[in-house]
Amino acid sequence: MKAQRDILTKVLHPFITKSKLYLVLDFINGGHLFFQLYRQGIFSDDQTRLYTAEIVSAVSPLHKNGIVHRDLKPENILMDADGHVMLIDFGLSKEIDELGRSNCFCGTVEYMAPEILLAKGHNKDADWWSVGILLYEMLTGKAPKHNNRKKLQEKIIKEKVKLPPFLTSEAHSLLNGLLQKDPSTRLGNGPNGDDQIKSHKWFRSINWKKLEARELEPNFKPDVSAKDCTANFDQCWTAMPVDDSPAPTPTAGDHFQGLGFHLATQIF
Repeated sequence: MKAQRDILTKVLHPFITKSKLYLVLDFINGGHLFFQLYRQGIFSDDQTRLYTAEIVSAVSPLHKNGIVHRDLKPENILMDADGHVMLIDFGLSKEIDELGRSNCFCGTVEYMAPEILLAKGHNKDADWWSVGILLYEMLTGKAPKHNNRKKLQEKIIKEKVKLPPFLTSEAHSLLNGLLQKDPSTRLGNGPNGDDQIKSHKWFRSINWKKLEARELEPNFKPDVSAKDCTANFDQCWTAMPVDDSPAPTPTAGDHFQGLGFHLATQIF
């Protein structure tokens, strides 16, 4: 992107495009997972199992390629018209090798792993903590929260997440494994950690080959009237004007030196 920007700003000609670049993504019209969870209040075990399995399936190849997402949350998971989830927003993702660690403080606090808050260095294990919080939220209808940001961070670091008694023993087991504060004991740690998660008894009914071939049919499909239907998005997004809006230039060393940023928002 920087190379294209440099070229476009050096050449001014009526038959060459202007010096703006846009990142255009697929329009996924089923809405955010957060939107559907807000509407339904809570997901059934089977519904949650399929969504969690699809999230695990999406995160696995990222980790195998040395990429940590670092911002897994319901707002960054969309649902397509068939009811399958789609992982989005890799703005905070980073390439970290198996033995490497990143020390930057990033993500959304409610879903942030303890090692990120403690600045102890984190790797892919931090994503599995976030998957655990997502699972907790889908099964209970709410994520562990606190009105005070500092107290919320202390709670994540020090307190064990209290699991409601109405959850099944298999769900308790999976949540306890994913929400281990020590990443070295967390379910999913190690070179083939995703296999540990996929083989957990809570996923016993999931055929992973069929899942990844999109052959497992969700029991819920969003209400979508057409390809350009925006009914599953909050009006605060769909009512935004289609204008270039200035955004601050990221401060990440020399990677973006001299590169200005503008955000253009358009739903379809």
